[in-house]
Amino acid sequence: MSGGVDPRTPVLVGVGLGQRPPDGSGDVTPLELMVEAARAAAADAGVPGLLRRVDTVAVTVGNWDLPDPGRELAARIGADPSTTIRADVGVLQQTPVSEALARVRSGAADVVLVAGGEAMASNRAAARAGAEPRVDVASDPAWLPDEHWQHDGSTSGELVAEAEIDAGFWAPVEHYACIELARSSALGWTREEHLDDVGRLWSAFDRIAATNPHADFAGGRSAEFLTTPSAENRPMASPYTRWLVSQWSVDQAAALVVCSAGTAAALGVPRDRWLFCRVALQSSGAVPVSQRVALDRWPAMAVLGRAAEQHLGHPLADVEHVECYSCFPVAVRVQQRELGLDPAGVPTLTGGMTFAGGPFNNSTYQFTRPLADRLRADPGSSGLLTTVSGLLTKPGLVVWSARPGPPELVADLSDEARRATATVPSVASADGPATVATATATYEGLDPVRAFVVADLPGGSRWIGTTEDADLVAATVAGTVVGTPVRVDGTSCRA
Repeated sequence: MSGGVDPRTPVLVGVGLGQRPPDGSGDVTPLELMVEAARAAAADAGVPGLLRRVDTVAVTVGNWDLPDPGRELAARIGADPSTTIRADVGVLQQTPVSEALARVRSGAADVVLVAGGEAMASNRAAARAGAEPRVDVASDPAWLPDEHWQHDGSTSGELVAEAEIDAGFWAPVEHYACIELARSSALGWTREEHLDDVGRLWSAFDRIAATNPHADFAGGRSAEFLTTPSAENRPMASPYTRWLVSQWSVDQAAALVVCSAGTAAALGVPRDRWLFCRVALQSSGAVPVSQRVALDRWPAMAVLGRAAEQHLGHPLADVEHVECYSCFPVAVRVQQRELGLDPAGVPTLTGGMTFAGGPFNNSTYQFTRPLADRLRADPGSSGLLTTVSGLLTKPGLVVWSARPGPPELVADLSDEARRATATVPSVASADGPATVATATATYEGLDPVRAFVVADLPGGSRWIGTTEDADLVAATVAGTVVGTPVRVDGTSCRA
């Protein structure tokens, strides 16, 4: 036993960040930032030599490409791992963390490094200057990851339905805006009530960002500014403006080190650095947005929440520190509902992906650092961190604590999540009457010019298409379009 703890117990001992200003002046690459983050994680653990003991490296790939990023990272930090893992977009950010916990517990790994990073700010700064952005180049073209994780739609379900692709309805901002309107309609809100809710939540996130030294975009923006389209806050998809969505033009990376308690003790990692997992849950199964009967709900996340509460023996609402994945306001609101969190609460320690910054495929690793700091300072507490992949498609959550407890629950609940999600078929072309289920207007400048429409057909299926009918577009912006009868003509509709 390691101080009364089973030596095979997985412990999170180090969380490190790599970061440069969001103006791109750092002129860095994702790999350079990940190297910095990995070294910072070892320093956070209090054992600089920890990285030499890493036997497994898992890296989430985002807006960049390296054949074997784990081996590239290992080569630069002095590690010689037996296993490298590349996790592509579509794989939950929670998955490498859950896999690290499971492998350490089973003895398949002893020290696991999980990392991810983006340098989109540097890339865009280079483009503005008329220069080619710096990119990471493979050290050895023959290097390939030992494990290459990808989303397999044939077994795990489609992230985006074929009908959505055919309709051109694939941008996340448009999907989430449609979920936003579906939620508002289900609650019976007026447009003013809806915008008031969105503005209050997001301005509260901005205020939290002002307390986060690692936040890139904290700005003291008012609720009115956030929800009002303007030249400084351009509309993107009603009701979303630029400052209601994730800001991914950042230079940020993060790294986590998970090892066995026995190794942590042997290496001299101070006990006050250890964090213990209580639950690590996910659903890797996918159900596209348009095929969910209830467009304002996320049954898959509710499944995870119930399983977590059963294992913990108390409601998730009792968890003291919470960071909800915050790509869009409705993502936060839906998670609060499905997990039973206080709707009056502000579930972030960082300011979220709009104001702290949302690197494309590793933001939950970024947000683990302030959560770890809170737990170490308040060792009797616990912390919840949630993950979203896709379009409220794949959920994940983890609960950490500074104190040991019963063995952690690590599980993929895809089958349960699918059974809990009522579905309908979707099509991109139809003819005849339909009823609008949700919609979002898109813009040219400040003017709404057309809308994506999701509508229920009499036969029980759902149509996805567009409209340029001025009355329908105006009703979409006003938030009154849900329930409107329309006439579908192939790929478009009219009132």
